[in-house]
Amino acid sequence: MKPKKTETESESEESQKTEKSTQSEQAEPCSEEAGAAESSEQQPAEAEDFRIRYLRSVADLENFRKRVAKEKALIIKSANAALIESLLPVIDTMKLGLEAAEKQAEASDLVQGFNMVLDQLNRVLEENGLEEISPDGAIFDPNLHESVAYQASDTVPLDHVIQTVRTGYRLNERLIRAANVIVSSGTNPEA
Repeated sequence: MKPKKTETESESEESQKTEKSTQSEQAEPCSEEAGAAESSEQQPAEAEDFRIRYLRSVADLENFRKRVAKEKALIIKSANAALIESLLPVIDTMKLGLEAAEKQAEASDLVQGFNMVLDQLNRVLEENGLEEISPDGAIFDPNLHESVAYQASDTVPLDHVIQTVRTGYRLNERLIRAANVIVSSGTNPEA
């Protein structure tokens, strides 16, 4: 059996409990102050981290904008290439028609008008990056020319273009149609 505590003992226990709680309360503000000190030390580091993240995000956004602009320009060029490539047979037909019409004297005014239209069309296409490949007299280049025939020639050296059968074209330095050519096979050995 436990002996009964006297009033003095009870009071002393209560005072000890009060002291302990006061000490713990005093310890908490110290830890709060220490936490505040630690957080004030962490704040510049966090601010620097956020600043670096912000700068990276800005750089990523700028790179994205540049990439989208390049892709947009490439899409426009590709669309232009398809359109221009589809116009090439029309230009060929127009040139053939003009060559045939030039032989008839009564069509001279019409030929002159169509030549002006063809010149204007060629200027517009050149402004958009189209370049003709007319290699008459040049050395045969399989990257730009497509040989449709070999022909002996006393005036044109071996492996040089004698005549362009169909004009070739480059668009923005990219070949879109090779020139069809007749290539010299050198002098005629039978002569």
